[in-house]
Amino acid sequence: MSQDDRFAFIAEWYDPNASLFRRYELLYYPKDGSVEMYDVKNRRTFLKRTKYDDLHLEDLFIGNKVTVFSRHLSLVDYGDQYTARKLGSRKERTLALVKPDAVPKIGDLIDIIINAGLTITKAKMMVLSRKEAMDLHVDHQSKPFYNELLLFITSGPTVAMEILGDDAVSEWKKLLGPANSGVARSDAPGSIRAMFGTDGIRNAAHGPDSFASAAQELELFFPSSGGRGPANSAKFTDCTCCIIKPHAVNEGLTGKIINAILEGGFEISALQLFNMERANVEEFYEIYKGVVAEYTEMVTELCSGPCIALEIRQLDPQKVFRDFCGPSDPEIARHLRPGTLRAIFGKNKIQNAVHCTDLPEDGLLEVQYFFKILDN
Repeated sequence: MSQDDRFAFIAEWYDPNASLFRRYELLYYPKDGSVEMYDVKNRRTFLKRTKYDDLHLEDLFIGNKVTVFSRHLSLVDYGDQYTARKLGSRKERTLALVKPDAVPKIGDLIDIIINAGLTITKAKMMVLSRKEAMDLHVDHQSKPFYNELLLFITSGPTVAMEILGDDAVSEWKKLLGPANSGVARSDAPGSIRAMFGTDGIRNAAHGPDSFASAAQELELFFPSSGGRGPANSAKFTDCTCCIIKPHAVNEGLTGKIINAILEGGFEISALQLFNMERANVEEFYEIYKGVVAEYTEMVTELCSGPCIALEIRQLDPQKVFRDFCGPSDPEIARHLRPGTLRAIFGKNKIQNAVHCTDLPEDGLLEVQYFFKILDN
């Protein structure tokens, strides 16, 4: 790569105040990691060339969402032929569907996906209706096990994820292994179905066979029309809210944090990935405004990239999720409560791995904010 390389993309940003999409030319200079932005419509500089450490070359591909100074941008096209020629790649999207039998292992599965170099761009725990299950398994309609398959896939929550990466369709199929878990154990013992599946139906997870069927199946779960897709699995009872913060998601800690929560004896009854707009974060964090000195930095962190919201159910009154997270300052947490989530995964008071509901009476309200208001 020459030192003078400059890559150009067309990026869109939804302006919530004007209710319209604004278009920018985004320029990235790999030599010093600086960015520059031009307003396409008004033909003027929007952002002068500025060093920006949170954007990397591997983030730059069509269809990805990137965050530049808290502004979520969708990369919709290449800005010039040079960029298209240099960075046009084999990036694909596919569906990773975790079946009801493997949902308790979701932390491990997320780790496997991340360790394989794939990126999770959407995620949602869902409960499928019979009709939605039939739409997904339309190819198996004539098979003798069809009804058993429908009963199983609707028997509990599933987790649907959109995963993205080079040759993602075949890479995910490779990670899954043979469809029958028994065969997988002998032919591909390190595969997901060998480790977490039971048989040909209860086989932990599903992946589409081709690029075309991946596009079709993703449409069922994450409609491009902006529709909701299958309902989320939130129960809105005996619950509190946890948010895995963007820095922890970007550092690949999601699976480990989820595993720690499950091992702590809590139930994760809903899960969804969100890219938060600043206005939503300000609304969500309103009770901290004027109370917590770090309010502005907290807002900036939560809208700096994807976060994962969880509905946590604490059915044992002795187990309090707030205590399990630990003091908000990880340094204090490491000193006083070294086994807590923030002590283990937090970096500083702002990047402290997770947000959790502070007051018991706010638990349901915070869960509703994500799983009723934002997911509509």
